[in-house]
This record gives sequence, structure tokens and C-alpha cells, in this order.
Amino acid sequence: MNIWQIDFYKHTRKDEVGKPIWELLICSPQGNIIHEANCPQSHANSDWLTIQLQQAGKENLPDRIQVFRPQSVSLLSTVAEKLGIKLEATRRTNALKAELQKRFFDDNYDPVKLEKLPPQTLPEYLLGDEWRFVTLGAGDLIDYFGDRPIPIVDMPESFYPIHLGIASSIPVPGMIIYGGKKSMILARWLQEAKPFLLNYIPTELGKSGGLVLESGLSDRWIIATFEDEEVAQAAQNYERRKQASLGLHFLVVQPDDSGMTYSGFWLLKDE
Repeated sequence: MNIWQIDFYKHTRKDEVGKPIWELLICSPQGNIIHEANCPQSHANSDWLTIQLQQAGKENLPDRIQVFRPQSVSLLSTVAEKLGIKLEATRRTNALKAELQKRFFDDNYDPVKLEKLPPQTLPEYLLGDEWRFVTLGAGDLIDYFGDRPIPIVDMPESFYPIHLGIASSIPVPGMIIYGGKKSMILARWLQEAKPFLLNYIPTELGKSGGLVLESGLSDRWIIATFEDEEVAQAAQNYERRKQASLGLHFLVVQPDDSGMTYSGFWLLKDE
């Protein structure tokens, strides 16, 4: 499948009269530059973008374009529909982000940083019965969950420990949510929300806090809160293990703790 990662945004650069310049960058998932162009703000529209993509692709337009910036999605959706290309809104555009950061290295500006929205509370009908932290050795993780009949699985091959250079003995942290009768409802909702990473957010004293799931392009959801020093310590251990595993972690939804039935599994990686 031919995939392009695209960013179209007004960064910090301006023209000779001080007006913003919109910058288009297209690269492959392997980091090869496919096309780049600039335009004044007055030309930053779907017509200009359509011409640029046609020039970039000539007779070989991509099957899919990936976009990580919420401000770029609307315009590129219009272009993608016009050209018959599927658009995927995803934060997993590592090659594109790496290229942007190289280009703005000296500008004291982070070109891939997105505004963090306040985390929202999960709807009542999605709340599970209970949850807990777990760990699984990096060498066992893929076989353990890959061989089980799980209805919903998101396990990008690029996140496999062997591809990240993570030793098989390193424990990979995760969270299990026991959803009870709501288990499949929660799993389907999560799949639609597109989980990206799961962070512990401590309070000022570090003796309580919550777990926040980042999903989609900029959504944030409160998965759990607690005011218990032991749980807070476990959450701190979870974060330490996540650092040791190069950000790799996972989220599991299952009806109960019998280990017989699973509803969903997501392999995640903190940037």
C-alpha cells in the first residue's frame, strides 16, 4: 500500500511583509521526502493543496494519507475525497514528525507539539468494574496476546519489542480493565477512539492521581482516579517501567479475571 504522511500548517516562518507562510511537507513512512511547497495564507485552501498533491503523485497518487495535526485534517479531508484517497487521522506519523523536528531544530519551537485538551470523564455506561496494573516480559508479550482469540486487537508490528531493540527480559507495563457485562461495549468504544498512550498524572503530593488515556489526535480521557498511596506508588512504578521499555505499554479489556475471555488489546507507545 502506498502511504503518504502529510503536514500542512503555518509554523513560525513569515514572508517579507510579516504574514504567515503555510508549509506543505509530504514524506513516506520510511522518511523519504516526496514533496514540499510553501504558499501565502491567501492561497492556503483545498484547491492549492489538490494541485500540490497531483504534482507530487503525477500518475501515482497514494492509497492513503496520514495526518497527525487536527488543524490540517479538514482541508486534507476535502482534498482526499476529491482525489479518491483514504485519509487516516493518526498520531503515528513518526517519519513526518522527525523530519519536521529536524527542520525547526534551531527555532526554539516544537513543530509537532499539539495543544493538550483537558481530560474528559468517561461516560457512565463505559465504566468498568475494576482495574489493575500488570507486567509481562517483552519476550513473551506478542506471543501471549497474539495467540489468543481476542475480538479487537491493535498490535502494530513496528511496536514489537524485537523491532524496538527491547531485551526480552525487560518487563513491559500495562493496565487491565475488567469490564464485566460492559466489556465489549468498552472495547468497541476504545477501538473507535483510537488509543495512543496511557499516562499516570499525579497530584502535587504524589499520593493520589489518575490515569489519562490519550486517543485520536488530541482527545484525553480519565480512565481511573485514586486517592490511595499504595496505588499511587504502583502508578509511579508503572511509569518507571514504561521508561525502561522505551515507552512501550499496553491496555487490555476483559470481562473478568478468569483469563478465559478477552475483549480487546492495544499495544501502545509513548513518544
